[in-house]
Amino acid sequence: MVWIFLLFLFQSALQFPKIALAVTPFCAGDRTIDTALGCVPVEIGPFVAWLSNWVFGIAGGIAFLMMIYGFFLMATSSGDPKAVQGAKETITSAITGLLVSIFGMFLLRLIALNILQIPGLK
Repeated sequence: MVWIFLLFLFQSALQFPKIALAVTPFCAGDRTIDTALGCVPVEIGPFVAWLSNWVFGIAGGIAFLMMIYGFFLMATSSGDPKAVQGAKETITSAITGLLVSIFGMFLLRLIALNILQIPGLK
């Protein structure tokens, strides 16, 4: 049984360079690189568009999780005025952060697309 495992391991070790050399780092032509995060553009305009989508998506997710945390604090406050006030502040801060993120995305698109007309941003 051990011999079969060692034979399989040896055979896969011999096949690895062939498999590794067959894979190219590009996904759709020469303009994007395949990474763990998906196809990342290598030119500055599409890269900024790709990065802004990721950044604003993460900001929205964090704001959503903070709102859930604030609602959980509110539900478990047991009527304690300080705990209720802290939960309200957490929820308010999460909503404010979400609005700042949305406004930042709006400003980025307004300045980059409408005013500067940078090509490649969508």
